[in-house]
Amino acid sequence: MTNYASAVPPTPAPWAEIVPGMGPVTVDILLTIPDDGYVYEVVDGVLVRMAGSGKAATRIGLRLGAALITYVEEHGLGIVTGADGVYKFPSAETGLIPDVGFYTAERDATIPESDDNKPIPFAPDLAVEVVSPSQDADDMAAKVRLYFHGGTRLVWVVWPQSKHIDVWRRGDAQPSTLRGVADTLDGEDVIPGFSCPVARVFAQPRA
Repeated sequence: MTNYASAVPPTPAPWAEIVPGMGPVTVDILLTIPDDGYVYEVVDGVLVRMAGSGKAATRIGLRLGAALITYVEEHGLGIVTGADGVYKFPSAETGLIPDVGFYTAERDATIPESDDNKPIPFAPDLAVEVVSPSQDADDMAAKVRLYFHGGTRLVWVVWPQSKHIDVWRRGDAQPSTLRGVADTLDGEDVIPGFSCPVARVFAQPRA
């Protein structure tokens, strides 16, 4: 299992870099930043950025997202978002963009149609984070804790190089389960009945 430390991170977003020269911002800024190759998030009013995903991470995120969309829409369970879905956390000026997110149909029904072009006004029920080469276990543990603080119930941290997925459940100090290529990922009580072989997530595309 990936070695996660429990130390308090020294920055608000150790998985990213703080954008220099920016004062406090709101989450709404994430809907207006032009595409420049970075992925931006807001943590406690601080604008941070990460490099865009490479081929492997993009493929993994799309595969998981496609599997989730197919199942979730077939069963009417809620909404699946991709790597541009902005989630604004309650009681904090924090907005995160998971590689894949899910929230229930019941929560979707609370969003007025007039707010369809605004950030999603809560944390996702499920967040999927595909780790980049510049991020380590402590970085991702800090991000998982932030998700849980916002109300997320389940987080999958995907490690492309080692081909495994750390499963975090709300309340965990460490990931409670590791899923390797011989295992199956499941949606537990967040997406009941969903399953996906981990090997399929990491499979190389056919020529």
